[in-house]
Amino acid sequence: MKADPLNAPRILVLASGSGTNLQALIDACQERDFPGQIIAVGCNRPNAFALERAAQAHIDHFTVDHTKYGSREEFDGMLMAEIRRRNPDLILLAGFMRILTTDFVRALRGTLLNVHPSLLPNYTGLNTHQRALDAGDTMHGTSIHFVTEELDGGPVIAQAQVKIDEDDTAESLAEKVQAKEHLLYPIVVRWFCEGRVRLGSDQVIFDGQPLAQPLVLPDEPVTTSA
Repeated sequence: MKADPLNAPRILVLASGSGTNLQALIDACQERDFPGQIIAVGCNRPNAFALERAAQAHIDHFTVDHTKYGSREEFDGMLMAEIRRRNPDLILLAGFMRILTTDFVRALRGTLLNVHPSLLPNYTGLNTHQRALDAGDTMHGTSIHFVTEELDGGPVIAQAQVKIDEDDTAESLAEKVQAKEHLLYPIVVRWFCEGRVRLGSDQVIFDGQPLAQPLVLPDEPVTTSA
């Protein structure tokens, strides 16, 4: 049975590029029993294909072009105005390639999630796949975390791992990790919308209990109702 759209948590997604994670989230929200709805998509690049994905799904979308603002504070102020106008319950960063200011993050504390292509706390920042290869790692993966003032340093909710093979390149590893992201992000969003996961004072609360370590996506296929 489809969740009541009038009471479903309102989700706003921020993206910068092609929007493959956005598409996975759109597809998940179209499932009959998904407990949330995407009400808007925002981009900082006017030519991002993520905007086309939103249009195809008949979702409200907007652009705040970062090149038109003289400071991060100005950009974040306009972005916040667009967000407040739409009154979301949850904001998802899905390949949103902007470092947000401290005031912005604090104002949205507990409602802002990000997907990062590494097993945090390893490899914060950029070029995570090549860095994992250069370090000789045998495992890599992705993390979904609450966004805090520390870059890629917020409490991690869940992770999914991939094995690094001898012939992997940064590109092949990126494909493996992205496939896991498309599975994991909708699952975590479902948990949030169902009230199962929230941000406590300094750690993740899952099913009413502090989470000692991130939940791990199993290797076998799962659904968003896992």
